Amino acid sequence: MAVGKSVNRIDAVAKVTGRAEYTEDLYRPGMLAAKYFRSNIAHGRVKTIDVEKAKNLKGVEAVFTYEDVPKNKFATAGHPFSLDPGHKDVADRLILTRDIRFMGDEIAIVVAQDEIVASRALQLIEVSYEEYTPLIRPDDILKKDARQIHKGSSNVVGEHRYAIGTDVDEALKAADYVLEGEFETAMVQHCHIENHISYAYMDDLDRIIIISSTQIPHIARRIVGEALNMPLSRIRVIKPFIGGGFGNKQDVVLEPMVAFLTLKLNGRAVQINMSREECMAGTRNRHPFYIKVKTGVMKDGTMVARSMDAISITGAYASHGHAIAAAGGSKQSSLYPRTATRFHARTLYANVPVAGAMRAYGSPQIIYALECATEDAARKIGMDPVEFRLKNIARQGDINLLSGKEILSCGLAECLIKGRAFMDWDKKKKTYEKYKTGPIRRGLGVACLSYASGTYPVCVEIAGARIALNQDGTVHVMVGATEIGQGSDTVVAQMVAQTLGFSYEQVRVVQAQDTDVSPFDTGAYASRQAYVVSNAVFRAATDLKKKILDHAGLMTGKSGSSLDIVNNKIVVAHTNDWVMDMKTLAIDSYYHKERGGQLTAEVSHKTTTNAPVFGCTFVDVEVDIPLCKIKINTIINVHDSGVILNPVQAGGQVHGGVFMGIGAALSEELLIDPDSGHIYNNNLLDYKFPTFMDIPRIHHDFVETFEPTSGYGNKSLGEPPVITPPPAIRNAILDATGVCINVLPMSPHNLFALFKKNGLMDSKGGAHV
Repeated sequence: MAVGKSVNRIDAVAKVTGRAEYTEDLYRPGMLAAKYFRSNIAHGRVKTIDVEKAKNLKGVEAVFTYEDVPKNKFATAGHPFSLDPGHKDVADRLILTRDIRFMGDEIAIVVAQDEIVASRALQLIEVSYEEYTPLIRPDDILKKDARQIHKGSSNVVGEHRYAIGTDVDEALKAADYVLEGEFETAMVQHCHIENHISYAYMDDLDRIIIISSTQIPHIARRIVGEALNMPLSRIRVIKPFIGGGFGNKQDVVLEPMVAFLTLKLNGRAVQINMSREECMAGTRNRHPFYIKVKTGVMKDGTMVARSMDAISITGAYASHGHAIAAAGGSKQSSLYPRTATRFHARTLYANVPVAGAMRAYGSPQIIYALECATEDAARKIGMDPVEFRLKNIARQGDINLLSGKEILSCGLAECLIKGRAFMDWDKKKKTYEKYKTGPIRRGLGVACLSYASGTYPVCVEIAGARIALNQDGTVHVMVGATEIGQGSDTVVAQMVAQTLGFSYEQVRVVQAQDTDVSPFDTGAYASRQAYVVSNAVFRAATDLKKKILDHAGLMTGKSGSSLDIVNNKIVVAHTNDWVMDMKTLAIDSYYHKERGGQLTAEVSHKTTTNAPVFGCTFVDVEVDIPLCKIKINTIINVHDSGVILNPVQAGGQVHGGVFMGIGAALSEELLIDPDSGHIYNNNLLDYKFPTFMDIPRIHHDFVETFEPTSGYGNKSLGEPPVITPPPAIRNAILDATGVCINVLPMSPHNLFALFKKNGLMDSKGGAHV
């Protein structure tokens, strides 16, 4: 059985030896370099621009401004095409713009022999602006007389609401206690190792070839066509190895521009390789949220009602827009399905860098508020936080009232029980009572999550798999599923091996996507990859296995149904008596003059289910009151992600997610001046991203359930680990200090203000101990 084993990653050796080729490695002779000229104001309009000096600089091939680009607006979000006009992404972007909507907006672009010349040319461009007051705070954005950030469009990008269960207002009235809280999360950046990079050239057939570090090659192809008003058949997108994305590359950021440039320059290859500073301000970030929560709870611990009102800031352009808030609001509906719930959210434009998809897509913001409010409710009635959650969480067989679907697999209660035992929760709770005073205090925290395994029914979920028997008896696999470092190619090989009866080593997966030849798949996002591709792979492998056995029947005179494949060999079913090796069969299928042919199978499968996943984080913290510093002593992340396809690889996903979650909890924030829109820390020196020195040992565990809607019983795992560390840490700080930290990050700066406000610090910053 290949599934469930910790086999080596397919790409491991190539990556650790440096043989893996990323976009920047695939250099074309004579390739030109392009650099954006960006605005140094957050809101305004270009009055004049003079590029003549830049054009005349030696080594400059061309300079283009907003006057030179197509005027058809397009959407950049990496969503599948929608047949519903009301569900299409907001088309509010031009390749270059005259109207400035954030500091760093793209006004012009220089193409030169190399980046050094291009950078020098940027300094020669002269521009003057008509400046407007930046709109950054929600209250200012929502004023009736506020300037429209996009002329002719409301500053409210999207709004929706839902209510499920009994009447929420009536349930709140009947509750023994009603608690209210306000929560705020920060704009944070993905900080993937490989910056955004893309280049394009034209082939002999007058087609545009784009090589790009993207999570969504097929979607990128479509959006480039929309931006340039060009048929898709003239565009080819190739995704080589990719150095991380975490959602930032689920947006079409560079591809339309490099395609435009090669068109303008007679097919010459042109590359844009963004700097770290450009990536942090000029690509995408996580949406900041402002959330109000009301929770109704009974004295016996029953959570009867919850009302949430959220404002999401999408920044200067819609990108994924209101989909983030909508997704976060819907994915939490599986967590406490017996609680009457009302959810309302609005997404606003603002004169700040653009927000888009980031790992867990709205859920970290919503779950932070949700699980902080849940903790406050438990404390209000004096109930243990774990017991309170065990009383209210989802169980297998519950109905998600938002989707109307039964929860077919749920191990959340077991996750909580495992985490509690690992943390030695009850004993530590008693021990830490003596650490509730003094300069150093200790506390325990817990938080739960629910998430999804894709985007259906909001978006189409389609995946393709093609498998061919090679002449040497191995199999060759092509999938549209995009490997971006998460290990999807490896688990695809495991799935194929298990279904065919092959060893893992006999499965070869093509480790790149090419829209000319790869089966169609919308890409890597929404933790969909292994779940959605599983049924396509299972069906294709099952089809190929039947063809192999039928051919063996032709060769032996036996019925194909009486045969089986075990360890790459044809055997008699049930007895495993040897019949022939796979190479012998393969050679016969290719070269026998009358029978056989290349044995292949291809399936394109649409998934019409969406399995909820569950998990929790437990954390033990030490709070240094005078230094306003948090030390994590112990942290464990426990997940129900169905069948674990590759335990070591799954553990890596969890560790990476917890790492990101700790950063979001304690330090990370893109700092923007609320008056000018100036970005203070768009670099890794000033942006406080944690390092290995800052992170404790991370523990993880799984509760394996079997999800019947998946080809192999698996559910999603890539994004959920990032969700619960921030609320768990907040709840542990509350346990240690009695202070609610309802703002992210819980940095020394924010802790100082809240400790002082709550009487733990004196006016000079000394601790009251």
